[in-house]
Amino acid sequence: MNAPEGADADLVVIAKEPVPGRVKTRLTPAYTPAEAAALAAAALHDTLTAVATAPACRRVLALAGQPGPWLPGGFEVVAQRGGGLDERLAHAFTDAFAAAGGGRPLVLIGMDTPQVTPALLARAGRALRERDAVFGPARDGGFWLLGLRRPDERLLLGVPMSRPDTGTLQLARLRAAGLTVATMPELTDVDTPPDAEAVAAQAPGGRFAALVRALGTRTVPA
Repeated sequence: MNAPEGADADLVVIAKEPVPGRVKTRLTPAYTPAEAAALAAAALHDTLTAVATAPACRRVLALAGQPGPWLPGGFEVVAQRGGGLDERLAHAFTDAFAAAGGGRPLVLIGMDTPQVTPALLARAGRALRERDAVFGPARDGGFWLLGLRRPDERLLLGVPMSRPDTGTLQLARLRAAGLTVATMPELTDVDTPPDAEAVAAQAPGGRFAALVRALGTRTVPA
């Protein structure tokens, strides 16, 4: 099957079902667990909307949990597997690549950057025409996007996650493997209340920003 016009890669979103107490726990106690889950659902909605309108050969959701009414049409859903985040990311690449029969590049993002745009995703896909990998650094030291022309679990397994040096270590792993790497603009992951307010200000037109405004400014209790 030929790729849709303008599509250079399959797009993969790795996400958790937005269940109170299981997602965005660092937003509490400034937000209640229910509010944090609602913000996660809004971020996931905006992310999936961007992916749904970006050029893609296929759109895949690697999900921990069950699909809900927040899932638009046109996505294939695969279950996450593995323990740590490095394993779940590695397996998401492997499973999405295998489901397509191999041969197409993959661009993977999470649900934490609702400010992502179709244009950014298209740019990442185009980068894989000439580079082996594309890397999107996050402001907290991690990464918000990783694209690979040919996935290999060894590029991710064992990389320490959720640390200030995660992005540096992941990028070093790619380059140590001899890959050519294109770099994307830095984005802010939504992990804390200040992150939520910053991202809402950057992308004021989305569902996530509207909910942040509706809930009002929050501070962490002393």
